[in-house]
Amino acid sequence: MENTEAVENNASAKNLTTIIYALYAASFLVGITAIVAIVMNYIKKDDVAGTFLESHFRWQMRTFWFGLLWGVIGAITSLILVGWLVLVANGIWIIYRIVKGWLNLNDNKPMYAA
Repeated sequence: MENTEAVENNASAKNLTTIIYALYAASFLVGITAIVAIVMNYIKKDDVAGTFLESHFRWQMRTFWFGLLWGVIGAITSLILVGWLVLVANGIWIIYRIVKGWLNLNDNKPMYAA
């Protein structure tokens, strides 16, 4: 019985991780979904501790915070035009991280720490 419960919990946590990736992807259209996603990451991170999903949560959280940092830097420096390049590069980097993470999640592979 315990093994069945563990499998169900793992499947539920994997579904949650998928939803969080979808929220980050949707943030390109509706920015508030990234805030919902990062809050969910922090609320549920203890539930995935010790599983391969923990690395996905870390990947998602780092994507959010570094994306926000570079987004702010790009917005500030957009007044001198270089910021637009920073914003475009940041957008491409975020898309890469969402796609890479989602593909690894689909294959039940952990993410590396970076």
